[in-house]
Amino acid sequence: MAKGEAVFIGSIDQGTTSTRFFIYDRNARVIGSHQVEFTQFYPDNGWVEHNAMEILESVRMCMEKAIIKATADGHNVDGALKAVGLTNQRETTLIWSKSSGTPLYNAIVWMDGRTSGICRKLEKELPGGRTHFVETCGLPISTYFSAMKILWLMENVDAVKVAIEKGDALFGTIDTWLIWNLTGGVNGGLHVTDVSNASRTMLMNLKTLDWDKPTLDTLGIPAIILPKIVSNSEIIGKIGKGWPITNIPISGCLGDQHAAMLGQACRKGEAKSTYGTGAFILLNTGGEVVPSKHGLLTTIAYKLGAEAPTNYALEGSIAIAGAAVQWLRDQLGIIRSASEIEKLASEVDSTDGVYFVPAFSGLFAPWWRDDARGVCVGITRSTSKAHLARAVLESMCFQVKDVLDSMHKDSGEKGEVRSEKGEFLLRVDGGATVNNLLMQIQADLLGSPVVRPANIETTALGAAYAAGLAVGVWNKEEIFTSGEKAKTDTIFRPKLDAQLRKKKVECWCKAVERTFGLADLTI
Repeated sequence: MAKGEAVFIGSIDQGTTSTRFFIYDRNARVIGSHQVEFTQFYPDNGWVEHNAMEILESVRMCMEKAIIKATADGHNVDGALKAVGLTNQRETTLIWSKSSGTPLYNAIVWMDGRTSGICRKLEKELPGGRTHFVETCGLPISTYFSAMKILWLMENVDAVKVAIEKGDALFGTIDTWLIWNLTGGVNGGLHVTDVSNASRTMLMNLKTLDWDKPTLDTLGIPAIILPKIVSNSEIIGKIGKGWPITNIPISGCLGDQHAAMLGQACRKGEAKSTYGTGAFILLNTGGEVVPSKHGLLTTIAYKLGAEAPTNYALEGSIAIAGAAVQWLRDQLGIIRSASEIEKLASEVDSTDGVYFVPAFSGLFAPWWRDDARGVCVGITRSTSKAHLARAVLESMCFQVKDVLDSMHKDSGEKGEVRSEKGEFLLRVDGGATVNNLLMQIQADLLGSPVVRPANIETTALGAAYAAGLAVGVWNKEEIFTSGEKAKTDTIFRPKLDAQLRKKKVECWCKAVERTFGLADLTI
């Protein structure tokens, strides 16, 4: 493509609470975007669902509005849009009818805890217990992953049972649902997923990058309902009729955390933490599948082409991060908007001994306790809402530290890239990182620097990079030197005394232990 030629790449960023569509130019600058929030349903205690048709409509609306904005600013998007990338909330599970295109049940969201009974049953029945499938897929048996949600749907939803018997059922995470509809739906839609999303189902073999037959047989999940697995950067298909843009290649697809890794240009030995509804820390381990002995997940980082080498990662997933701020706003009414928490928490210099552990539906890495429930300890007569707000921010940072401590143990010094000063730099992104106090607390508790890029929307950027790479807009060198060129990154350096940091971490661990075994308190 000629240097002077107008070239644009679209990026669908489908998150847990909203959908966004970005249009980038060749210099990775946003020239148009739009966001739509959708409904999150809580039909029972610990259950979380989405309406898949509402998500579909949110994508349509975001595309339409972003194109209108870019066109109004003088950009000829219709003539210069070369490809579209897609990134999505992972593990969220949907089964729909191949013949009608109708979802057979709401999408069960990644943080949903209804499958705990299925998990406990499997742990007792299988010889390997909770870690029975770890050698194959890198994941423990947990409510988090798609396979458990598929089993629940097969056991509890008659429409799903009937559709599977008739050969009319299709399973997918949200990427699969969107691609199927974007490429034609009932009229020849493509039933595919990518390696990163597939790696979160518990059903993909990390080494073969294909569905693992012994796992499917053990769980009783029919292979016929599963999509084809493709790489993160290749032309998958073209957007069909009925969408605001048509005949444009979909050429990039990654789960949101993997897209953020690419958007942050994380190479082997480098890590990033994304702060959204949850928080997700990934360390690129290169071509090596590194098993974790400290409560982490082994997963895919990215595979940038059908014939490209696979990069793997260690991941620590935290269920509740920004969602705790939403809880302060929506359930307690302590703040009116999420942005207010920084000002409120800044009114005090410390939490005054208050520790908050947001185990609303259990704890993920490195604890893996679905019997845990949230606690707030250390409350005294002088505890104020400012102390609680600060404790909520600290809870996010403590959880990230727990994961990074495990990462350091699993990877060892040879598995990490450090600065000339011997510092391990944590790259951060996501909406919550605009909170300077949160970022400073994070650096203080880690005892190492935190690097925030000028563009914190790295998830959408990663999907755009993957799509553009597949159609020749960018090459790998341009993508992986993008981080080195950034002169506008903000670096937060630790200021907290090391002894005080150690004491605070000890107190946090005591608070975490108080959460265990509380699930049966619900009456």
